[in-house]
Amino acid sequence: MTDAAVPVTQSAVETFTEQYLRSLGCDIDKQGNRWTINTPDEVESELLTESLTLVCGDDVDDESAEPLYPESPFFQTLLTEASERTPTGKIALQTDKTDIQIPEWLRASDVGVNSTDFTPYYDRTAIVVLFRVSIETVSEYQSEFLRAVAVDTRSKDHLPALEQTFLEIASLDADTPTSDQADIAPSDVQPLLETAREQVVEGVQNTIDEIHQEASRAADAEVEEFRQMQQQRIQELESQQSSLSEKIDDLSDRISSSDESERVDALKERKELKTKYEDIDAELSDLRQRRDQGFPDRQREIRARHALDVRVKPLTVTEVEYERGEIELELTDGDCSQTMTVGYGNGIGVTEEVYCGSCGSSLTKSNQLQSIENQLQCANCVPLS
Repeated sequence: MTDAAVPVTQSAVETFTEQYLRSLGCDIDKQGNRWTINTPDEVESELLTESLTLVCGDDVDDESAEPLYPESPFFQTLLTEASERTPTGKIALQTDKTDIQIPEWLRASDVGVNSTDFTPYYDRTAIVVLFRVSIETVSEYQSEFLRAVAVDTRSKDHLPALEQTFLEIASLDADTPTSDQADIAPSDVQPLLETAREQVVEGVQNTIDEIHQEASRAADAEVEEFRQMQQQRIQELESQQSSLSEKIDDLSDRISSSDESERVDALKERKELKTKYEDIDAELSDLRQRRDQGFPDRQREIRARHALDVRVKPLTVTEVEYERGEIELELTDGDCSQTMTVGYGNGIGVTEEVYCGSCGSSLTKSNQLQSIENQLQCANCVPLS
């Protein structure tokens, strides 16, 4: 799966917030990182008040101002509100305005592309779902980003190249085409959403694993720190117990050799010390038992705090019309030239595998096209000189 993800950076947050507020008719007066928002009377929004001040960043001294940063309550509510205002849409990829996507096995090759000619045969439809993915632990880490997933509505095939195309045309800095109302029925969207969600989880699994490993290491360190503290406490109690034992022995000697009045005082003191000894002994016994078991209750508490909370929420669904057909590529390599025709879709690239004419292996980014003399040959068959 391609990394068709948009990191929710401070810059992206500020750009998106400004564009969204201006689309509602708001006037923004910027003074450094402090924004004063003037809102039209007719705008209905739970975010916008008569006097709204935003401060970009999480270091806010003014209690009356709203901080604006990726995890801020204001931005999270704004993102939800924006997606609820326009949860669905529809765009059509125009062949004459969509760049031809050269496959990786050819881009990585020394074989040149002299010309391309795309012939569309039929229209197809896909949906691109923009998900908000949050991965966090309560104690240490938080990662949040937007991820686009494209699925063909008929075949349910995953279209990773279309995801990148969608993000490029929907970029905050791009001249995004006008979005029409989606034609796809809500009942047809739901199974596609499930397919897209599975792709999201699969796509972020490496990130989840990395954060989980970091969280596990942090939990292990905290468990070890707690174990050392308890071991230190055990040693302190053992020292106290040893000291009490010596004092009790001394009092026992005094009791056997003292007169009646001194004996009574010594007996009383020895009884008090024995009570302290027994209390320490009980605490020691409990600590040693929990140590031998690995402090299970404390471990569960620590690891629960470091557990990952992964949330995948669909924000918008965009219906994308695109064309499928064939592309003719005129290839050149020195004095050799060859024309090849492969399945292609605008916005999604080459739609079929291309194989080496010598060994039959698929051409890929790591096994690129190396020669077109007589036939297509991969790098495994024609090693680099």
